[in-house]
Amino acid sequence: MKKIFLLFVITVLLVSCGNNDKVVLRDSIGKINKVLVVTKSSDWEGSLGKEIRNSFGELMVGLPQPESMLSVSQVAPNGFGTMMRVSRNILVIGIGDEEKYFVKNNIYAQPQTVIYVYAKDDEGVVKMFKKHEKEIIKTFIQSDIDRTQSLFRKNKLDDTQFKTLQNLGISLTIHDKFNTVDDTGEFLWLRHHLSSGIAKTGSNNILVYSIPLEDETKVSDNIVAVRNRIGKKYIPGSDPEKMYMITEEAYTPFTFDAVIDGKKAYETRGKWEVKNDFMAGPFLNYTVVDKKNNRLVVFEGFTYAPSVNKRAFLFELEAIAKSMKIQ
Repeated sequence: MKKIFLLFVITVLLVSCGNNDKVVLRDSIGKINKVLVVTKSSDWEGSLGKEIRNSFGELMVGLPQPESMLSVSQVAPNGFGTMMRVSRNILVIGIGDEEKYFVKNNIYAQPQTVIYVYAKDDEGVVKMFKKHEKEIIKTFIQSDIDRTQSLFRKNKLDDTQFKTLQNLGISLTIHDKFNTVDDTGEFLWLRHHLSSGIAKTGSNNILVYSIPLEDETKVSDNIVAVRNRIGKKYIPGSDPEKMYMITEEAYTPFTFDAVIDGKKAYETRGKWEVKNDFMAGPFLNYTVVDKKNNRLVVFEGFTYAPSVNKRAFLFELEAIAKSMKIQ
């Protein structure tokens, strides 16, 4: 009787598995902005590896210390076992029967992005990588943006508590470690006190405000002047009469075209400093052209974390900025 019952249970389990197309995947692992490259060691030590390292190792603009856009590690195909396969970002590259480039998600774990690049010979593989390198970097960074926003949504601050966001008709996915410094109804300043390692004396900061849209052709040219004006008005130093935030005069910020909430925007990266003081750090500014409301919506994040790398802190602010929704 026990044998019959056991056979019945096994049959039910097999049928249930056969009728369920969903496979429960493990949680992916790995730090943000890190990519595991699966390729032969000889390729990694040759021209292909050099091309990948140079591409992923391009320095981020606006940081006081040199930091690459993406960190990278390599494993040979025969070493790409169970533990390696749960990495969050994976690039599989090498020789195949034909030229191929494609992206797949959540193959071995979730969330996970796996990019495949194949060509018929070594020279072709390098060419295929160079052809798609910008798209590859963009895909991995967007994957990490999505992942970061997903984590923040689990502990999201309630937008309704901020007068400025309500008045401006803006929503953002901000995690609940940020505290209010100032919320006037026209200007919002939030601060997250960093609590890990040597950066525990530092902070991540968010500013949100809007200004009238006057001449759309001059928006990008005026970003530095606007942030200096806002810094003098709202971000004082220990002596408000003489000390306030400005754009670092010895470093020219970089401005790029961007899109936020489907709207034209400008992304500016540079360094801030406190006038007549020694405080400084990197900033990330998104100026969004909101034609519907005849205004510019500005999100700025800036970091103060002396003596430590700051890529991860700026990336957190970037993920929050790109969650913006404008009514």
